[in-house]
Formats: sequence, structure tokens, C-alpha cells
Amino acid sequence: MTAGDLPGLLALTFRALMDEIHEHLAAEGFDDVRPAHGFVFHFLSHRPATAVELGEHLGITKQAAVQLVDELITRGYVERRPHPTDRRSRLVVLTPRGRQCIDRVVAHSRAAEERWAHLIGADDFARMHRGLSAFADDMARHRRVTVRPVW
Repeated sequence: MTAGDLPGLLALTFRALMDEIHEHLAAEGFDDVRPAHGFVFHFLSHRPATAVELGEHLGITKQAAVQLVDELITRGYVERRPHPTDRRSRLVVLTPRGRQCIDRVVAHSRAAEERWAHLIGADDFARMHRGLSAFADDMARHRRVTVRPVW
């Protein structure tokens, strides 16, 4: 590998992992999940959010976020609930189906990590993980870093 190849290699690895996970999800009955949905699920797995908050996180307009939420409601992955302190707002929360989908993604991600560790060795995998984590932490100290789609 030459200098400058790492970003492309990381992108290729991420894409291959996401494609594999989506193939598994489709086989398990989650064939209506798109990659963009994963970014919503990831954000909502930590806490409920308004459409405005989702839009800000995803880098899309409130209107686009509302459309995405409507799509996920239709598919049974999220629902809207009253906001406890702001009657004008509604919170988007994961449904049991949404949580089940996240659980499957986590299981498939862990299986991929185990396969990777077996391929390169547990020590090298642990070193790689620590190195990537340190780099991500360093980047986060200099700029806002979120996991979101690049539209």
C-alpha cells in the first residue's frame, strides 16, 4: 500500500461490510431497509429525537427528515410520540421492529469483526482497532465528527 491509499481502503471496507450486512438483513425479513435508514437507527438508538434534530444530524432539511421518518413509520421501524415538554414537537422513537433490526445489525457486525480478527490475528485486529479509535478521537478534538451519509 502506498501513502494516501488508506482513506480509499477504509471506504471500500466500510462499503463491503454494509453491503454484506444488508444482504443478511434482507434474508431475515428486513429487505426494506436502505443504508440511509441505518444512520437514523444509529442516532435514535441513543435517544428519541425530533425531525429537526434528525435533519441536523443527517445534514438534510427538516422536510427531507420528515419524509424519511414517514417512510420508516410506514415500514414499522419508528413511530411518533408526543414530546414531554414541547407540545408543538413530536419525538421519533424506535419501535420493537426497529430495535430488532438494530440488534441484527449488531450481531452481523460482531460476526464480521470476528472473521476479520481470525483473518489477521486477534492481536493485529486489537492493534488496528486501537489505532483507528485513537485517530477518530483525535479528529473529533479538532472538528465535529458524526456518522452520517454523504449525500
